[in-house]
Amino acid sequence: MNVLDAIRLKRSVRRFTSDPLPGEAIRAILNAGRRAQSSKNTQPWQFVAVTDRDTLTQLSQTGDFAGHLAGAALGVVIVTPDDPERREWLMFDVGQTAAYMQLAAWELGIGSVIATIYHPDQAQAILGVPVGYRCDVALSFGYPADATALNAPPKQGGRNPLDEMVHRERW
Repeated sequence: MNVLDAIRLKRSVRRFTSDPLPGEAIRAILNAGRRAQSSKNTQPWQFVAVTDRDTLTQLSQTGDFAGHLAGAALGVVIVTPDDPERREWLMFDVGQTAAYMQLAAWELGIGSVIATIYHPDQAQAILGVPVGYRCDVALSFGYPADATALNAPPKQGGRNPLDEMVHRERW
């Protein structure tokens, strides 16, 4: 699959089979995140890869819409320095690494979805993340419970038309 097709066809997957992911697939997903671009190449992230069902269930309770973590084969919590002055660009970098991991997973036939962690202190305690770091984002990965999710055509009207959001040269 080429990159443009992956971007056009990728869907959020929130329900997964109970099948574990092979170690090579987990490594490929994490390595894609490592390769993501970041501001000034600071690579401000650390990843906590979680496959333990009890831990995934606990993490699923750290965000109002994070329930999908409980059924994932792999959860990846993206950890960044707790630095309020750099918060905006840190979160941009988190988005970059999350997108790279999700696109790599899609290429491997693995679904994913992002979760905002509304209770970062709780996630930090669950994972043993040291003071000075934050857990704001997690990703769920797994084989889709609905196998057609990986091949479904884009929904009509699912995105705003390009001409409604692009301004050329000036607003």
